[in-house]
Amino acid sequence: MGSDHYFSAAPSSAENLRRIRVTLAGRPMEVQTAGGVFSPDHVDGGTGVLLANTPPPPAGGHLLDLGSGWGPIALSLALESPHATVWAVDVNERALDLVRRNAASLGLHNVNAVLPEDVPDDVSFRTIRSNPPIRVGKNELHGLLERWIPRLDERSDAWFVVQRNLGSDSLQRWLAATFENGYSVSRAATGRGFRVLRVRRHGTPPTAPIDLP
Repeated sequence: MGSDHYFSAAPSSAENLRRIRVTLAGRPMEVQTAGGVFSPDHVDGGTGVLLANTPPPPAGGHLLDLGSGWGPIALSLALESPHATVWAVDVNERALDLVRRNAASLGLHNVNAVLPEDVPDDVSFRTIRSNPPIRVGKNELHGLLERWIPRLDERSDAWFVVQRNLGSDSLQRWLAATFENGYSVSRAATGRGFRVLRVRRHGTPPTAPIDLP
C-alpha cells in the first residue's frame, strides 16, 4: 500500500470489496472486508488469541472495541451481549463503514461504529477489548491508551493483545508504571507468539477511615 496504512483516516488504495467466511462468537458467518483495512482476508492471529482468552463480555452497559478494523471484536461482543451497546472505534473511515455493513447484515443493532471524537464524553465502559495499532509508534500508542483506559468503569477490565516480538513485555511494564494508582496490570494469557494483557480498574478507595466496632 506504499504510504497507505490501515490506520490512515481515508485509505487511498483500491477498496476491493470482498466477502470472507469467519467464525465469531463460536458461529460461522460471512462478513465483508476491503483493501486498506487491517487483516482484510481473515481474523488476525492476535485477534484470534484475544477472543479465545477473554471472558464473556458484560451483558449490558457500554463495551469498547478500540481500533476495530472491519469489526471482528466488535461483532463478537455484540453477538455475545445483545443487550449491551458496543462502540467500534477507529480512525479509518473505510473500516468503520465495513463494521456498519457487517453489523447490519448480521442483524446487530447494538453496534455504534464511530470516530474517536464521536464517542460522548460521559460514556464509560464495562470492558475494553483491543488489538491495538502497535505500528502507529510508541508515542501515539501510549497516548491512545492514556485516553481510553481511564474511561473504564470501576471494577472493570481492559484486554489488549500484543505480539511478543513487537514489544508486549515493554508495553506491560509501561502500563504498570503509568496506571499504578487504582489499577492492576497482568499478563492474562500467552499464545502463538502473542500476549494478552489485562488492565483492571479497581473501585475507588474510601475517602476516610472506616471505624470498626
